[in-house]
Amino acid sequence: MEFSSFMPHALCEAREAALRGEVPVGAVLTDATGHVLSRAGNRTRELSDPTAHAEILAIREACGLLGSERLPGARLWVTLEPCPMCAAAISAARIAIIYYGADDPRMGGVRHGARVYDHPQCHHRPEVFDGISAEESRALLQGFFRERR
Repeated sequence: MEFSSFMPHALCEAREAALRGEVPVGAVLTDATGHVLSRAGNRTRELSDPTAHAEILAIREACGLLGSERLPGARLWVTLEPCPMCAAAISAARIAIIYYGADDPRMGGVRHGARVYDHPQCHHRPEVFDGISAEESRALLQGFFRERR
């Protein structure tokens, strides 16, 4: 199977989130064959829900679509390093691979901060690939916050 990046789709979701006044983070979940299961952007403000991160929304939608609380073999494309909450949800859903864009040294939960997958209590550790479209992801976030200062 040829590798195909879904980060452009995740970036589209992030841009749409920014237009709604949300922190511009986007996510796309695919199955192992590359079929898109779900896609989402942050909606924490819109839904008045601190858990409405792009990753969580994409996981909820895909689980609902498949009628399962687990997504074995799934791949998650997200524009920003998942926070600890999202990293734990990714593990609970048994997602196989995470591809993310920009690092999040302040709030990240994968390579920074809590490093959820490094804990012995973590039952499932997805394969992680970082730096995918990192510059574009970072620029989108920086531009969003620059406009608000």
